[in-house]
Amino acid sequence: MAAAVAALVIGLPVQADDIRATGDLGLVVERETGSLLVVDQSDRAAIGRIEGLGDLSHASLVYSPDERFAYVFGRDGGLTKVDLVTQTIAGRVMQAGNSIGGAISDDGRLVAVSNYEPGGVRVFDADTLEMVADIPTGSKTVGLVDAPGRRFVFSLWDAGETWIADLSGATMEIVKIEGVGTNPYDALITGDGRTYIAGLFGEDGLTALDLWDGAPSPRHVLPGYGKGEENLPVYKMPHLEGWAQAGNEFVLPAVGHHEVLWIDARDFHETGRTQTHGQPVFAMARPDGRQVWVNFAHPLNDTIQIIDTLTKQVVHQLTPGPAVLHMEFTPRGNEVWVSVRDAGKIIVYDTRSFAKLAEIAAVSPSGIFFTARAHRTGL
Repeated sequence: MAAAVAALVIGLPVQADDIRATGDLGLVVERETGSLLVVDQSDRAAIGRIEGLGDLSHASLVYSPDERFAYVFGRDGGLTKVDLVTQTIAGRVMQAGNSIGGAISDDGRLVAVSNYEPGGVRVFDADTLEMVADIPTGSKTVGLVDAPGRRFVFSLWDAGETWIADLSGATMEIVKIEGVGTNPYDALITGDGRTYIAGLFGEDGLTALDLWDGAPSPRHVLPGYGKGEENLPVYKMPHLEGWAQAGNEFVLPAVGHHEVLWIDARDFHETGRTQTHGQPVFAMARPDGRQVWVNFAHPLNDTIQIIDTLTKQVVHQLTPGPAVLHMEFTPRGNEVWVSVRDAGKIIVYDTRSFAKLAEIAAVSPSGIFFTARAHRTGL
């Protein structure tokens, strides 16, 4: 009888109105209200709101491999698991006093959080949010990313070191790399998982690590880049996740200058500079690498410039409105979604014609995160 009932249930058609695939969805951080706006790319519309996530003033998030769950890292130390299908909070722990981002392992089973207070990194089971590892560092930790092989890489602001935590075996192993530089403030990892780059606040330049090397050693690059060269007040330090990679070049937001730098991705020598409207915060490449979209720090943060990667010239300029905080491309790059915090909206643009396609109301929107990030290293 049970088998017959099961067969009957299986045979019933599923109503299309009851299905919404997660691959078309995204989340927008509404920083002032501690909420997430759920958006649909195809509809270019908001389809829900998830509330109760605490302090999202510097929030980021990552996705599970199946794109169903988001793990949100709040500034107040909260780690929140969000279900995109039901648009509810699936779990929440207050794991620290002050957090600064996180990462998910390549197998999707572990979520790591980087902390200012009490410092260190804590690692949680992605299903239950139970803590599985506590890594005290005696320092504020920054630049936490996932690396292939169930590893997490992060840097120590106070100690000038980078640590690699390997959780692939029964016992966690940690490699500590000294001599990274003074006050690393942020970091990134390249899409192939090979190169980890830490920006330095306390001295000029950056530090690169080759993670394919069995014993990575710090390589100092771009000695003329950084805090010591600034000839303007720095209103907002660019996030290193704002680096763009287009072909064999990186595009780097220059600190304290109205320009972006072009860097050879193989040997890190400078290949050019492009003058810009203001101090860049994010320089983001369209997925095909043909364009780089740049937004800017206060007080010139109402503008976006688009740079052609062949000519390294600005080819178009947009003025979405006050406080453009973030941009996110659709997975194939046909559209870009822009958060305009002080206008309370998200604007969608066509990346080839630059036409405005839609506006979506949001409460002080900042970060925009599409679920396609689930399949990219370092995001």
